[in-house]
Amino acid sequence: EFDARGRAVSIEEKPAEPKSSYAVTGLYFYPGDVSAKAHRVEPSARGELEITTLNQMYLEEGTLSVVTLGRGYAWLDTGTMESLHEAAEFVRAVEHSQDLPVSVPEEIAWENGWITTAELEEAAKAYGKSVYGQHLKKVAAGEIVNSPREY
Repeated sequence: EFDARGRAVSIEEKPAEPKSSYAVTGLYFYPGDVSAKAHRVEPSARGELEITTLNQMYLEEGTLSVVTLGRGYAWLDTGTMESLHEAAEFVRAVEHSQDLPVSVPEEIAWENGWITTAELEEAAKAYGKSVYGQHLKKVAAGEIVNSPREY
């Protein structure tokens, strides 16, 4: 649930009556204190250690940051063998139709400035002549641009 300013105000694990149409998709980035907080998580009524409990800790202390995903993103449930297979088929179809791989961590890191072009080139070399390695090489050379950049 979000407030009028778009900040998360509540988060629930599998609610019977959801407060919004949003779902937590399962991509998390945590600060260094996450292990200490995770040790305080207790099993839920379902007998599971819920990641939602950990996220609620950050929400309660006012440090939870939530990013909503807009058009062009797809959330694929992979909780069963069948849904995992369906997700793999979807990703393969997208990759084939666009002739580009989906979600390349090194490319994402480079686009965000987390690694240098030299580090991206080194990663490309590590994958050799594979399709993945060749993709990284093209990205490093500026032959593939995913988003507009200011020059």
